[in-house]
Amino acid sequence: MRIGFSVPQFGPFADPGRSAAMCTALEALGCHSLWVADRLLAPLTPPEGYPGGPMPVRYGTHLDPLLALGVAAAATERVRLGSSTLNALWQPPLVLARALTTLDLISRGRLEVGLGLGWMREEYEAAAVPWRGRGARLEETLDVLEAVWGSGPVAHTGRLWTIPPSTVLPKPLQSPRPPLLLGGFTPFALERVGRRADGWLAAAMPLP
Repeated sequence: MRIGFSVPQFGPFADPGRSAAMCTALEALGCHSLWVADRLLAPLTPPEGYPGGPMPVRYGTHLDPLLALGVAAAATERVRLGSSTLNALWQPPLVLARALTTLDLISRGRLEVGLGLGWMREEYEAAAVPWRGRGARLEETLDVLEAVWGSGPVAHTGRLWTIPPSTVLPKPLQSPRPPLLLGGFTPFALERVGRRADGWLAAAMPLP
């Protein structure tokens, strides 16, 4: 059995002064992987779709997931490092590809790229990203990531983004790219997992 832990990131554990030491200690205890999650805010009014009423208070205090993963990469040598899940649409895909490539290099090829769409409208509104069409936006985001991580010059022409033929280096250390995992529970999301991902990010959900 492979057991992973969360990088200290939320609530009382969002302590940059202790995060690196805790990641080092978890690796020494024999854990297989360390994971970050992604939150922008915790609405004071219970958001639509959140099970069980108000959101836990701890989600109002959070460290940036990619920076927290960089700390974990620097503080460890062996464990796999992943996101479960990183909301893929809150930054342009070319910028996201650069950050993820850098993390794969910093960690010496230990990155697991776990992406999802999130579920909270308030976060999309705060990030100025349209709620409608997010599935299509994720598909094109994946297209851009594949283009950037492929060999040779990078070019992309899509409905949302255009990249002229360009040199985009360096490439990730892992070949042909870091493992790509996708979250989601709807039939459309699960179909996308089977078609485009190396694995599925599941989660505990109420039975209905």
